[in-house]
Amino acid sequence: MEITKDTTLGEILKKYSNAEDILRGFGMHCFSCPMSQMETVEEAGAVHGLDVDFMVKKLNEDLIPAKKNCKK
Repeated sequence: MEITKDTTLGEILKKYSNAEDILRGFGMHCFSCPMSQMETVEEAGAVHGLDVDFMVKKLNEDLIPAKKNCKK
């Protein structure tokens, strides 16, 4: 799964076991909040004042190659 600006945090968290650690590195901590599950990467990045393009790049670099971290 390639992560884009339109990918929801819920999709990422469901698919990758190490996603919380990576997202925490961006200053995100509200994974239990129901709203965060529906929030896109772009929306979450905007709320946290992040460079969304950089965030998407890092998520793809850190999550996609780590197929062993992929939940089935």
